[in-house]
Amino acid sequence: MSMIRDLRAAVRPSLRKSSIPYNSYDTTRDPTVSSAVVDCAVYRDGSRLAADACQTPHEAMLRVREDGGFAWIGLHEPTEEEFAGIAREFGLHPLAVEDAVHAHQRPKLERYDDTLFTVFQTIHYVEHTELTATSEVVETGEVMCFTGRDFVITVRHGGQGSLRALRHRLQDDPELLAKGPSAVLHSIADHVVDGYIAVAASVQDDIDEVEIDVFSTPAKGSPRGSDAGRIYQLKREVLQFKRAVSPLLRPMQLLSERPMRLIDPDIQKYFRDVADHLARVHEEVIGFDELLNSILQANLAQATVTQNEDMRKITSWAAIIAVPTMICGVYGMNFRHMPELRWTYGYPMVLGVIGVVCFSIHRILKRNGWL
Repeated sequence: MSMIRDLRAAVRPSLRKSSIPYNSYDTTRDPTVSSAVVDCAVYRDGSRLAADACQTPHEAMLRVREDGGFAWIGLHEPTEEEFAGIAREFGLHPLAVEDAVHAHQRPKLERYDDTLFTVFQTIHYVEHTELTATSEVVETGEVMCFTGRDFVITVRHGGQGSLRALRHRLQDDPELLAKGPSAVLHSIADHVVDGYIAVAASVQDDIDEVEIDVFSTPAKGSPRGSDAGRIYQLKREVLQFKRAVSPLLRPMQLLSERPMRLIDPDIQKYFRDVADHLARVHEEVIGFDELLNSILQANLAQATVTQNEDMRKITSWAAIIAVPTMICGVYGMNFRHMPELRWTYGYPMVLGVIGVVCFSIHRILKRNGWL
């Protein structure tokens, strides 16, 4: 039972360094030859066999059929030609192969005969010094996993989401790897969801920053409402995050609750932990979306209030200017018989009346908060 107690710690990212030299994990294929296969290994009783016996997927499968164990083949962005031979060797369904090659798939779990096909979207937080209206906050990739009785094939798309560190950690725990391909599938799912948790924390910091900027006093020369572009860009990135998290809820629920021949019962229990963490991230992402909606509405309301204040000021000054305009317009008419035209103090009196009336209007508007 010690394996069960330590399983949770084994599949979590660890800060300790591997006791096995890094080079012992590398395949022996010629590094100068371009290939979609990034790693090819056979595991028996939780230990990796010598690389010289399984340099290719075909050799790995032959070794598995002869001596038992399971093969783990890792590929990165394979073409149809590169994947065709592997698909024939492991009997993969053409529909799943097509999805794995062309990528851009929705997270899902499908069963084809004795093979489970699982699609994960990986999320990577893009570091930035300042959030702008064009900042990229999250970057997505894909990890697809074919899980059979005696093999695991992982297909990765995108520059992020490397599984090399995960493979190293699993190889440091032979007792866990002895559980077979389902242990690898669980570790990949746990690794992806842990990435979601880290990204959610970073996105929360960005949202807090935007929220503070929206409700704080704007800098001189920066009118209220100028943060709308940043808020909308962050909302789009959160939506991209949501598209990776939400569809994965159902597959994790199936893996944690429904008995499957390809999933070891001891491993299935720990899919519940992954499903629980995924549900928590999903709630956070939904909360991010709603909070950004509220911040965007508040930002637009502030812009509207600012515009109303500007219009009141313009209207107030227009009312003040209307007084001298009206008086001067009247006395500017060329009529012979007009009051006070030939009076010595007529001109100063008109200027005084204009000044008193304008000052009175200004005081009234100032007291009412229009100026």
